[in-house]
Amino acid sequence: MDDALKPGLLIAAAAGLAAGGVLYLANLPAWSTAALATGTLVVLAALLVQIARSIARRDFALDIVAALAMGGALLLGEYLAGAVVALMFAGGQVLEARAGARARREMTALLARQPRSALRQVDGRLEEIPIAAIAPGDHLLVRRGEVLAADGLLAAPATLDEAALTGEPLPVAYPAGAAVRSGTTNAGDSVVLVASRPAAASSYAAILRMVEQAASAKPPMARLAESWSVAFLLATLALSGGAWLATGDPLRALAVLVVATPCPLLLAVPVALVAGLNRAARAGVMIKSGAALEALAQVSILVLDKTGTLTEGTPRLVAIHPAPGFTETELLRLAAALDQASGHVLAAALVQAAQSRGLDLPTPTQVAEAPGAGLAGLVEGRQVALGARGFVATHATLPQAGVEPPGTAAVQVAVEGRHAGTLLFRDALRPDAAAMVAAARRAGITRVVLLSGDDQQAAEAAARQIGADATLGNHDPAQKMAAIAAERLGGRVLMVGDGVNDAPALALADVGIAMAARGQAASSEAADALILVDRLDRVAIALVAARRARFIARQSVAAGLGLSALGMIAAAFGYLTPVQGALLQEGIDVAVVLNALRALGPGRHQEGNTTA
Repeated sequence: MDDALKPGLLIAAAAGLAAGGVLYLANLPAWSTAALATGTLVVLAALLVQIARSIARRDFALDIVAALAMGGALLLGEYLAGAVVALMFAGGQVLEARAGARARREMTALLARQPRSALRQVDGRLEEIPIAAIAPGDHLLVRRGEVLAADGLLAAPATLDEAALTGEPLPVAYPAGAAVRSGTTNAGDSVVLVASRPAAASSYAAILRMVEQAASAKPPMARLAESWSVAFLLATLALSGGAWLATGDPLRALAVLVVATPCPLLLAVPVALVAGLNRAARAGVMIKSGAALEALAQVSILVLDKTGTLTEGTPRLVAIHPAPGFTETELLRLAAALDQASGHVLAAALVQAAQSRGLDLPTPTQVAEAPGAGLAGLVEGRQVALGARGFVATHATLPQAGVEPPGTAAVQVAVEGRHAGTLLFRDALRPDAAAMVAAARRAGITRVVLLSGDDQQAAEAAARQIGADATLGNHDPAQKMAAIAAERLGGRVLMVGDGVNDAPALALADVGIAMAARGQAASSEAADALILVDRLDRVAIALVAARRARFIARQSVAAGLGLSALGMIAAAFGYLTPVQGALLQEGIDVAVVLNALRALGPGRHQEGNTTA
């Protein structure tokens, strides 16, 4: 039923009931009956149209019970009971709509913030253009308080409010030239943004598409609830018909139908799951669908990438070990020149180190990259290869592996088929990495695996610091997929990663979460959820939100059905009149919806508590 229609039906039902009461007190019983019947008929007519549309879509309509209750009340002359049922049904519809709107508040707020136009600088003047017209290279003026319409580079320092996307309350200062994401708000003076991609391909546009998908997709638990509702309808009809046949009193059957209207199954599940999606969004985690939320609630194995996920993602070159025949400067210059063609975080660190020393880096040619393993190409006509030991070993004979300092990543370099040296990088663990793993275990994770393309020794050093159960290093994307498949034999797997090389593993896991604060498009598309703020602790918060939402949905359904069943039995034995049954069921529905809304909060205890 259209949400816009629901308040009108509630007003019609309330007006009919109020007018009937006033006319009855005025000693006008015939007019009182007409008023009660009119209010009931308005709601019943709208309900019958809804049922017909649902059946046409081949959707099961549990509202048949409500229609039978109102129609039966009119046929049996129980006009007051019919009016009360109409009022309670319309009130339940409004309550469900309001609860759903509250549960979706953070997500719909993102949709409401979507900019419709932008100011583009052209030949020294400003022109307002639609968002769809933004092209890479456009200079866009973003005034104070406006939302950035596209991803791009800042032409001057700026202060941005990222709260809507990440949940972080404090504005963030960015220097000139910084890459920033659409969807954030300019909290300072006007600034020029140089668009790096069309608005339709921006980070914010992708998030908006996910919000719409999450709002429209029907999660498995909701579909299961609908299948259960078939059994509930059959049980309701059997009990009401049996009461009528056993006693010969049709009011017994009517009372049973009234108590069963509407069903907590269809109220509790969507409200609780959407509330869980909203709770995660408020913390900066965008879960793409209710199905992903449910799957996240059931994972028991956590697989973590290392570089950029467990670590801060900003490694530094800490040592250069040239092989005989090469100097430090030559090794660094050739390796950094080749790495200009790579988007890997170690490549960015290497290029930055070379530029900080004032080295002139020629443009590489004929570059071929194996994601997560290494790359090879020509630098000034010389064949250069660099990357993990296994990759470079296919281009040159390497000396026996040495013992590297703990916490460092080794990059091997080969030039013209000879081993040219080793570059050592250190990328510090995120300060919240160990705490996140501990919180994930409290939330139900029983096994933690560190899965990395980095050297096994460096991966093991990081694994010891976070308390992982297993370490898998030197894994390329294909090997990562094989590792995920092996872990899935032991339970449902959650994979957390950030880079292009993690995308296949994220897609294969039961649930994939991408660290999307730095905008890795491939991993973001492959993942089921995105962490929009650069904080690893959001993984545990998402786990808790998912488990809590699923627990509360199941709790609400069990309590609601149990109370409804007791009320129906009492009505069948004549302990409840139709009016009393309607009032009882409305109380049950209100309690069920309010309980489902508890999924919006973190619970009475700490974030790791999944049962509060």
